[in-house]
Amino acid sequence: MQLQEMADARLATAATPLFPSVSVVIPARNAEATIAETLDSVLSQEYAGSVEILVADGSDTPATSDVIRQRYPTVKLLPNERRTTGFGIDAMCRVATGEFILRCDAHTILPPGYMRRAVETLRRTGAANVGGRQQPIGITFFERAVAIAMTTLLGTGGARHRMGGAEGPNDTAFLGVFRRDALDEVGGFDPTFIRNQDYEFNWRLRKRGETVWFDPELIAIYRPRGSLRALASQYFDYGRWKRVMLQRHPASLLPRHLACPLLMLALAASVALALAGATWAAAVTPLTYFLVLAGVSLATGIRRRSYAALLLLLILATMHVSWGLGFFSPVRVGRNGGGGGGGGSVGDVPACNGSRRKFGGGRCLRSMSHPYIRSHSSCRTTRGRCRAWSRMAPRQLQRPCRACGGGSWRNAAPGHSGPARFQ
Repeated sequence: MQLQEMADARLATAATPLFPSVSVVIPARNAEATIAETLDSVLSQEYAGSVEILVADGSDTPATSDVIRQRYPTVKLLPNERRTTGFGIDAMCRVATGEFILRCDAHTILPPGYMRRAVETLRRTGAANVGGRQQPIGITFFERAVAIAMTTLLGTGGARHRMGGAEGPNDTAFLGVFRRDALDEVGGFDPTFIRNQDYEFNWRLRKRGETVWFDPELIAIYRPRGSLRALASQYFDYGRWKRVMLQRHPASLLPRHLACPLLMLALAASVALALAGATWAAAVTPLTYFLVLAGVSLATGIRRRSYAALLLLLILATMHVSWGLGFFSPVRVGRNGGGGGGGGSVGDVPACNGSRRKFGGGRCLRSMSHPYIRSHSSCRTTRGRCRAWSRMAPRQLQRPCRACGGGSWRNAAPGHSGPARFQ
């Protein structure tokens, strides 16, 4: 209750020129176990200006929303219809009223003074976006091992927001606190990006001549994934959406982005050599990779004096292989819809430019930017089964349209009825 009273007092205080208003945006999904810690850390910030907190919840169950409604009545709760981070951030930024916007994740804890320091750095440097260092801290044995991996060179590629470094301009920012006017100038976050939306947003800022600033004194505590499966899924998505980022913005390529794809190509070559009978040649790359990981794991364990480092070899290999496989996985994203110059497609559904439609005069479902489809057509690029929103819109609204033979999945609308069955 004391934290809530502190928040109410700040919300009632008008922002001054020294302390501009700040909107905190938090995308969340199935975060009932961590959202309370995150919100408590935000409410504990000592900041004299006006602060509003928004959470976009895309959870599979109402548990996260229930925690927020019961314990944090002043937090503005928004639905995240597509259940993706990019869409949630974009939706919150559109309704946020703050002069500055602070992005926070539902697995992150902000130390005291974080908000004040970030605003001071923004004003001091004139940057469009300011971010600091991610400090992973695990609770379980596995999480502690992942935290160690995330602070090694092999686990980060040398990224400053993971490894630390000198203050100054950077290619991206962890989370980030950014000016509202800079956000509006570049069109906001791209809601079609499931991952890598931060890097894509910061790339557009830098292309417009703005500065993205790294402040090593800004440290946000991050809780890593708690299982090998969750970690593999996370890094698979990182690799997949980095490829989308490079397809959209080829000039954003950095050497560290090629490490995992090159590793996968080398391992694939080893498999080909093994199938051709060149056993010794095929063993060179896997054996070298194993020895490097084993050496790094042993040295890190001795230096950190942590038994959790015993899992480093497994965790680093999972990060690298998952990232590399994700990079080569098929994903095409359209360019004709969505915010920030992004496309109207979502996930791994093939893209369509809106012109290749088989029925009627309606726009292709791929080109619709609203999650509730209002037109009917079946897209040839998806083999007559346009399913751009089949997993995003409420399932009770999804019905096959009889007008196009059940080929187009859409919500029920006047003139287009269909049997209440789902694909």
